[in-house]
Amino acid sequence: MRQHAQLPIDRRKIGNAAEDIAAAFLVAQGVQLLFRNYRRRLGELDLVARHGDVLLIVEVRTRSSNAYGGAAASVNGLKRRRIVRAAQQLLQQHPELSKLRARFDVIAVSDLSAASPKVDWIRGAFDA
Repeated sequence: MRQHAQLPIDRRKIGNAAEDIAAAFLVAQGVQLLFRNYRRRLGELDLVARHGDVLLIVEVRTRSSNAYGGAAASVNGLKRRRIVRAAQQLLQQHPELSKLRARFDVIAVSDLSAASPKVDWIRGAFDA
């Protein structure tokens, strides 16, 4: 019996789909998106948004299973440091945003292939 090779997982495509879902979710909550995939030498910010007087720095995560703690648990110390450094660079380049209170959130998207993917918005997921 011949085994079929597994198709490679296109992580970028999955990540983009999760970010699309997270961005649409935030906009539906009345959040104004400012930047998406804000890349800097020291890191990347998936979504940067404004909700009233709060600057949201949002890390979007997705996982196919919760076997290792789920998507939110995958934002480890190294990843948090990179996000904070990228946020510092954002504020240096856009000083008008420094007037806002910054908050680091995580949006975990699961069941991407479902008609209604599950979205968990973890506000204040970590501190700078």
